[in-house]
Amino acid sequence: MKQKSGFRTDLRKNYQFYLMILPALLMVLLFCYGPMYGLQLAFKNYRVLDGIAGSPWVGLKHFQRFFNSHSFAQVIGNTLRISLFAILFGFPPPIIFALLFNELRHRHFQKVVQTVTYIPHFISMTVLVAMLFTFCNQTTGIVNILLGKFFGIAPIPLMQSDKWFVFMFIISGIWQDMGYGSILYIATLSTVDPGLHEAAIIDGANRGQRIWHINLPCLMPTIVIMLIMRTGSVITVGFEKVYLMQNTMNISVSEVLSTYVYKLGLVNSRYDFSTAVNLFTSVVNCVMLVLVNWFAGRVSENSLW
Repeated sequence: MKQKSGFRTDLRKNYQFYLMILPALLMVLLFCYGPMYGLQLAFKNYRVLDGIAGSPWVGLKHFQRFFNSHSFAQVIGNTLRISLFAILFGFPPPIIFALLFNELRHRHFQKVVQTVTYIPHFISMTVLVAMLFTFCNQTTGIVNILLGKFFGIAPIPLMQSDKWFVFMFIISGIWQDMGYGSILYIATLSTVDPGLHEAAIIDGANRGQRIWHINLPCLMPTIVIMLIMRTGSVITVGFEKVYLMQNTMNISVSEVLSTYVYKLGLVNSRYDFSTAVNLFTSVVNCVMLVLVNWFAGRVSENSLW
């Protein structure tokens, strides 16, 4: 009763703050927890006329169908390949950029660099992919023209060939997100004690040694947390960019779980089956997040919990 009366007293005294929180709380409940009601579709044979509640239960039938389908190995393999390469080659650039940016001393040049590197993040994904098709066109694209002029390389179908799909996806992602992704690391570097650098300079450390032994260790907690969160979505690849880059010539390497679910759920109206596939994705991501977080906690002092 004391706790209840204490909460009521606090509510009367600070009701303005609770009213400010209320819209955000309602939004979370409505858009994050509300849709979880539809997860039961994964275990039902959904019929529109019967609705979600009235459709008959089929247990794990949709999961078994997905695991036994001829597309399972291909879709999972493509998703893992793109995601792992994105982590391997896309995760370090923002860190490296933040370390280099932190060494700039000319304030106006810093602002120019920030503007140039942050802008690509705000480009529409549709516009970005259109730029890729324009610049990498096999006959008129500036990339193939430069490759032929300076290196004597014959035109390469960069956007049509299945051999180049993953490369183009990763390299365009680095260009678009490197600057914006470095914001958190730059903010972390701004908290480094200048006294550490002054002491290192007195001891004769050069700039590279100070970056390696002072700045990078200060970034490690942030790096570990970001890597855990990134690994927690290891079988989730953004739908929009993949779908826009996808065509009949690269479909063998570009069909990932997100596009697979879209085609099944919206195009073929198999809402129950696509819900099962999406639930499988979420469960695997959750398990990966827990495992990676546990491993990070064992090998270092940094983890999410």
